[in-house]
Amino acid sequence: MDLFAVKSPLFLLAFIGCCAGQSVLPSGPVDAVLGRNVTLTTLVDKANYDYITWNFNNGAQFNVATLSRSGLKVGTRFQGRASINATNGYLTLTSLTAADGGDYSISILSPEGTQTGDLLLRVLEAVSNVAITSSLPEAIELNSTVVLNCSAKGSFLKFTWTNGTAPVVADGTRLTVKEGDLSSALTIAGVLRTDLLGPIYCTASNSLEKATSAPFNLTVYYGPDQVTITPVNPPEYLKSGSNFSLSCSVLSNPPATFTWYHNEQLMEASGPVLTLDVIEKHGIGSNKEGYTCRAKNAKTQRTVSSPAVSFAVLQAIAGITITGPTATLIAGNSTANLSCQATSGTVMSRKWKKNGSPLSPSARIVFAADMSSVMINPLQKDDNGNYSCELENPVHKVDAAYMMVVNYGPEQVSVKGDKAVKVDNPVKLTCDAESVPAGSFTWRFNDTLTDVTTKTFAIEKAVYQNTGMYTCEVFNTVTGKTSKFTHVLAVKAEITEGLSDGAIAGIVIGVLIAVGIAIGVIFYCRQKVPSRSTGTLQVESPY
Repeated sequence: MDLFAVKSPLFLLAFIGCCAGQSVLPSGPVDAVLGRNVTLTTLVDKANYDYITWNFNNGAQFNVATLSRSGLKVGTRFQGRASINATNGYLTLTSLTAADGGDYSISILSPEGTQTGDLLLRVLEAVSNVAITSSLPEAIELNSTVVLNCSAKGSFLKFTWTNGTAPVVADGTRLTVKEGDLSSALTIAGVLRTDLLGPIYCTASNSLEKATSAPFNLTVYYGPDQVTITPVNPPEYLKSGSNFSLSCSVLSNPPATFTWYHNEQLMEASGPVLTLDVIEKHGIGSNKEGYTCRAKNAKTQRTVSSPAVSFAVLQAIAGITITGPTATLIAGNSTANLSCQATSGTVMSRKWKKNGSPLSPSARIVFAADMSSVMINPLQKDDNGNYSCELENPVHKVDAAYMMVVNYGPEQVSVKGDKAVKVDNPVKLTCDAESVPAGSFTWRFNDTLTDVTTKTFAIEKAVYQNTGMYTCEVFNTVTGKTSKFTHVLAVKAEITEGLSDGAIAGIVIGVLIAVGIAIGVIFYCRQKVPSRSTGTLQVESPY
């Protein structure tokens, strides 16, 4: 009978153990998870065996399983949970228990000899229940020291910390990590807002698996930081009632509360926006005023003030009027006082103009020190015109006008027209004069008043008798002055080019003398001729 058929495999292995060669198992240990399956591999591609035996030793030796040509025999302790691969001798264990951890050995008995090996199996508890707790429910930036504790279940655990996706790197001073078997403590001294910006994660791991905690967030209160007011550079002057406001902003958690100060005095205003309406309730004027904003964090108890911004609030100018003389003004005799005033608003400059051009001081034109009035003494005809006063401040400009009428004249009387014309040609004489108001006109012919009262004296067809002196008289009803100009006209059969004024005047005078003699002769003859005479001598009067 064959020896292997009647002896137990354990006896045979003990008997031939001295023949074992190089280990057929890889170096260990092998880690497996509690409750799961594991396969212990060999370095044999294809086993040539009579017996393959796996044993377990945790202080006492137990047979796990033996595979022979007659079949598989599993030890009582591993009944239903162990199997051996007939090709390579791999041992598979299912539903691992903590007691399955220990030393495993293999013996492969064949006609060529015996091959053996040993390795360590570690049964690890599954990584689970990873959780983060904090030593503080909330933290104050720079003031608080926070200890985050990460706990977990499992075997041979290692811990890592991440802030969001970035690893937390301990620096040994402000950030320190202390490891335990089943926990890790992350200590943050003088906590910053970015330290726990997170979320924070803790990962526990061993050689087989890992598990990560739920995201952890811890509120860090901070601020207020630097306080800013916008606009940073407001206009130097603001118009009262305009749409303007100051806005205060700051980084702070929780959001800061704001108070406003006017020249270091607390204003009845709160919130991040200060409107011009509120500003005006604290007084306005042409002087610059300073405004600051203070931000306070109720959690950190810190208060920070903004830099001051300065500006002046000015009212718009309203109710501008120019007052002037109401009496009739006559050049050379009258004086004018013009005054420019406004009913409201801040007036910072006054400008006077006449007919759109700046009005300059002179010996006759004198301004008040504040330019609010101007005196003109005595008035002259050139003072006629439109006077305007412009009141201005940096936010508003208005003007008013006054029409000054200075009566004068008549002056510079002249008559325009031909001095010599041919018989039957028309004559048109035009009289002009400088006068305010416009003068009234009368005409005299050879010192005899005519019925013409317009500035134009016209003759449809000239005759010799129209030769003479035409005098235009202009009268100003306000000044009471009269001025005149005499124009000499000669009517001839032919007009000789180049006759001088003296020649024309000589001709006119000669004609007038001849006409006078003729008229005298006619009157004389009428006195000598009897009334019964049938003949009548008619001479056309030049008038």
